[in-house]
Amino acid sequence: MAELYDDAVRVLSGWRAGEPRDRSLALLDAGPVALTRGYDPGHVTASALVVSADLSRVLLCLHGRFHRWVQLGGHVEAGDPSIAAAALREATEESGIDGLRLHPEPIDLDIHPVRCAGRDSFHHDVRYAVLAPPDARERVSAESDALGWFRPDELPTPLASATEHLIAPALAAFR
Repeated sequence: MAELYDDAVRVLSGWRAGEPRDRSLALLDAGPVALTRGYDPGHVTASALVVSADLSRVLLCLHGRFHRWVQLGGHVEAGDPSIAAAALREATEESGIDGLRLHPEPIDLDIHPVRCAGRDSFHHDVRYAVLAPPDARERVSAESDALGWFRPDELPTPLASATEHLIAPALAAFR
């Protein structure tokens, strides 16, 4: 977990100055425990917006617990070597798509309240862009009710509030 913690500090230290970064770095002052879902003040998570190979669509999941369309992602795990690797693992697990290619720099950092492990907490979500291979075939995982490819101008509802603003930076990452 020390390698993952060091990476989280490095990634967040390099993020643009401001409230989300400062709050997330303050959380990390607690040490590696700030990466675990049992840490009540909050924990670092990783997510990814999957973009089609031709950059015309994004893959969203209808989250099984809060029933909104969102990017793929979730909790980091002790075996993840980096936050980026956690985002790629989550995107692969939740989409069922092999051969995803991750852009190495985050496109967003979002802090949002959650109910996690039966307690109120916060996710400090580091968000990445991921490019799908041309022959991508998604498969719904146990964590979502549905998966769907959507054009940026034809997004589904209900959409999670912070998901739409990920689209432009995700597409730009691969242009």
